[in-house]
Formats: sequence, structure tokens, C-alpha cells
Amino acid sequence: MASLKSLAIRGAIWTFAGYGLSQGLRLVSNLILTRLLEPELFGLMALVTTFLIGLNMFSDVGFAPNIIQSKRGDDPDFLNTAWSLQVLRGFVLWAICQAIALPIAEFYNDSRLIGIVPLVGLTMIFAGFNSTSLYTLNRKMLIGKLTLLELVTQIIALVVMVTWAWLSPSIWALIVGNLVAALLKTILSHRLIPNYTNRFAWEQAAVREIFSFGKWIFVSTAMTFFATQADRMIMGKLLSFSMLGVYTVAFTFASLPQQVIGQLSGKMILPLMSQFAHLPRESFRAKILSKRKGILAGVGLLIILLVCFGDILILKFYDSRYAQAAWMLPILALGIWPYLLFDTSRTALMAIGKPNYQAYGQLAKSLHVCIGLFVGYHYLGVLGIIIAIALNDIELYFMNIYGLWREELSTLQQDLKATLLLLLGLAIVLAGRYFLGFGFPLDTLFA
Repeated sequence: MASLKSLAIRGAIWTFAGYGLSQGLRLVSNLILTRLLEPELFGLMALVTTFLIGLNMFSDVGFAPNIIQSKRGDDPDFLNTAWSLQVLRGFVLWAICQAIALPIAEFYNDSRLIGIVPLVGLTMIFAGFNSTSLYTLNRKMLIGKLTLLELVTQIIALVVMVTWAWLSPSIWALIVGNLVAALLKTILSHRLIPNYTNRFAWEQAAVREIFSFGKWIFVSTAMTFFATQADRMIMGKLLSFSMLGVYTVAFTFASLPQQVIGQLSGKMILPLMSQFAHLPRESFRAKILSKRKGILAGVGLLIILLVCFGDILILKFYDSRYAQAAWMLPILALGIWPYLLFDTSRTALMAIGKPNYQAYGQLAKSLHVCIGLFVGYHYLGVLGIIIAIALNDIELYFMNIYGLWREELSTLQQDLKATLLLLLGLAIVLAGRYFLGFGFPLDTLFA
């Protein structure tokens, strides 16, 4: 158990260090690229990325969680069968990109999408050939190599993007950067573990296990697509690509706590919870509450900083074309809190083989987004859309808390205490900001 604790500590350090460096690089490149490229290009690329994410989610059977939690996660036959399915899936997704490019271009009345969608879709093929060593290292909580891989690919891709945008400020800077990152990750993934190779294989028992566990992952991720990406599709139709680009900047900062937890959840929390899933429910629940406490405190502090000072960050570092992102960021950042409560506990349900509650929650969330954005826009315009997005994790959270209660793993009491502390912290910091003469974060909305 000491060894497991040591792995968890080292993994958490690598995760936070890697994430911090990654976000620092992302911020610097974002500041440079937003000065070299028009907001419309960021909106256009965000829309293309949304559709590609959708294809991924609508075909996801959870290769990573399958391998991480399976008793056969180290079996070469199981790994090679999963890899073969992954490769096949990559080619199928790229073929679908070819088929949907024209309808998408006609729907958004922009012919550029005809060529951009299949071109960026090549990343699907590259990703299909990624080595399963990525999942093996994750399963064993050996996060160092994974973190270095992500940083190397990100640095090279960012250099490509910035250089291209400097020499030729066009959408090609973003397209080529994405292709380089995907191809480089594929190549390097096969060099992470010595003497670790993937080959084409097909074991029927492995296929059955993958799809048996993955059916709920499939439903959950399909619903997650509507829940998390429908905002960009709808905003791309209701608003301009330029406004979508402004929203993308605000959401990038607002979702920082969500991305931190996402990193921890996939790389650390799920493998760790899988180690404790055999314990009696009360003991397992005690482990969950213990591990969650510090995590919630950390991301809660990050939310307070983003809500209270995010607008200053936008106004100071971005030019006037992105000014509206200043009032969007605090609203979106506060709305992330229910998702953080969900994401820090859902892995317990995954570890005991109960991903169905998440699937139901994502269905409710997707309905909220698809209906709420139109209702919000009808009554309050862009502000209504932002408020609808900020509230879209409520249903997801309550479905998850219901599942935890059913499985005798409830975290509701801890969630209520953490929420009260968050609101108290927000009130204190906002009052301090106001009395120091900096006003409130939403002042730009009413200016």
C-alpha cells in the first residue's frame, strides 16, 4: 500500500507540473496567436474541432478505461485486440469526415469547411495508431513519461503554429499545428516502453469484454458530446464565427479547473479508485472522501481567482476585439463548480463498473444545453447563452449523486460543505476587490 501511495504522490506531482507547464505554454501561444490571427479563424477552428470531437465521442467504447480497469489489462492479446479496433475506428472516422464535410459547409454557409474538415480529420487516423503503451503507463500510474510526451508534442506544435501564423496569418497555422501534434504523438507513443509493440490481432473474448464494458461508455460519451460541445455548434449558427472565437477564449480560461480535474481523473483518480474498489462500501467511501478533500480545496481556490480576477486578465492581455470575454469568463468559471463535484466522484462509480449513471446524467445535460441555449438567446441574447451554459452541469451532478447514494458511496454532505466554503471565499474576495476600487467582475457587461 505504501508503494501505491508513493505512485499516487509522484503521479499527482507529474500531473500538476505537466499541466501547469502545458497551460503556461498554451497561454503564451494564445496571446501571440490572437494578435496574429483574426477571431473568426479561432471560431472556425473551434467549430471544426467540435465536429471531430463529436465523431470521437459517438464511437467511443472506452479503450483507456477498459484497459485501466480490466483484469486483463496487461495481457498482450487483449491489448493488441484493443489496438486493432482502435486503428479500424480511426479509418472509419476519417471516412465519415469526408462524408459530412459538404453538409456542414452548406449548413454554416462557409465553403472553407469542405476542405478543412477532412484535412483536420486526418488526426483521427494518426490517433488510431497510438500505442496502447499510453494506457499501460496510465494503468500503472507511471505518469512521468506521459507528461513529457504531451509537453514535447505541445511545444513542437505551438512552435509550428506561431511560426506559420507569423509568416502567413491564415487558418493553415492552426490546421498544420494540429496535424503535427497528432502525428508526433503517434510516433513517440511507440517508443515509451522498451520492447513494447502492438500488432494486429483479433481475440473474440477480448472483443466481447471491450464492448460489454464499453457500451455504457459509448452511451455516456455520445451524450457528453451534446452536453459539452453543442454550445459551439449552436453558437456558430446563432452568432458569428468572431463571437464564437471570443467565447472560446473565455471558456478556455474558465475551464482551467475542469481541465485540472480531467487530468487527475484520467491519469490518477480512476487507477487509484480501481485499486480500492474491492473494499467494503463504507471503507471505499471513506477513501473517496479522504482523497477528494484536498482536491476540492485546490480547484475551489482556482475558481475563486478566475471569478474574481478573470476579467482583469482578459482586459490586460487581450486587445479590444476580445473585450466581451471579460464578462463571460466569471459566469462560466462559477458554473464549472457542479462539474468539479461530479468529476471528482464519478470515478468511484466507474471503478465498480457502474458507468450507467454518468450516461443518464449526460443525457439530461445534453437536453439542457440544446434547449437552454435557444431559450437563453431568445430572452437575453448572448448573455442568456452564457448563463445557460454556466448552469448546464446541474442535472449531471444530481444524477451522479443519486448513483453514489444508490451504491452507498454518497458524497453529498462533503459537497454541501465545500460549496458553502466556496461561496464564503467568493464573498470575501469580491468584497475586498470592491473596497480596493476595482469594482466587480461583471462591470464590463453593463458598461
